Amino acid sequence: MALTQELQVILFKPQGSIDLEGGKALSEQMAGVVPQAHQLWVIDLAEVNFMDSSGLVPLVKGLKAARQSGCRLVICNVQAPVRLILELTQLDTVFEIFHTYQDIFLPIKDNSLVLAG
Repeated sequence: MALTQELQVILFKPQGSIDLEGGKALSEQMAGVVPQAHQLWVIDLAEVNFMDSSGLVPLVKGLKAARQSGCRLVICNVQAPVRLILELTQLDTVFEIFHTYQDIFLPIKDNSLVLAG
């Protein structure tokens, strides 16, 4: 008997600014979804042109909730001003960040693995 688990993708697409107000909206949207082990949460920041420190709160809370549930949370399409905030706070080392939405689903290429013949 074969058991297959299909990956369920939950896509969040905030727009404009993720500041105190925008962060609350994103938090509420994320709180409306119960993370489950087979889910992939994607936060697509393509339409976010500004984020301040209060905007980081929903991202960190979402990541914590996802990890506690065995769910995976990734970020994609990060614009330069938002990337700067992530880098300054060193959260760029905490989150999985992809250039595009499609990049998330590309197979991992590990060129460091050498097979001895």
